[in-house]
Amino acid sequence: QVQLVESGGGLVQAGGSLRLSCAASGGTFRHYTMGWFRQPPGKEREFVAAISWSVDITSYADSVKGRFTMSRDNARNTVYLQMNSLKPEDTADYYCAASTLTMTRNGYQYDYWGQGTQVTVSS
Repeated sequence: QVQLVESGGGLVQAGGSLRLSCAASGGTFRHYTMGWFRQPPGKEREFVAAISWSVDITSYADSVKGRFTMSRDNARNTVYLQMNSLKPEDTADYYCAASTLTMTRNGYQYDYWGQGTQVTVSS
């Protein structure tokens, strides 16, 4: 059973930073694309970022490009999302997910999901 556990969410002022972590267990992740998604209050889930587990390739939504950085630590089976210059519109529940498809941005193509961590950015 693959498990993903997010951590690192919280309340931060606009312009501040947070780093989210996602620890993976129960599977071999060398062939998985890992993704971050978010769901703002009252809105649909949206893609944020993805990283290939075996090759250091990343992809970002336009809304976060240049502010967010996704990285991985293979030894720890953990991926991170460094979020800088946060804006109130970044407020959302953030989810980590794993997919067998290469660098997909489609949430329906992710097989495993974490429980989510809440990020609130105050103005």
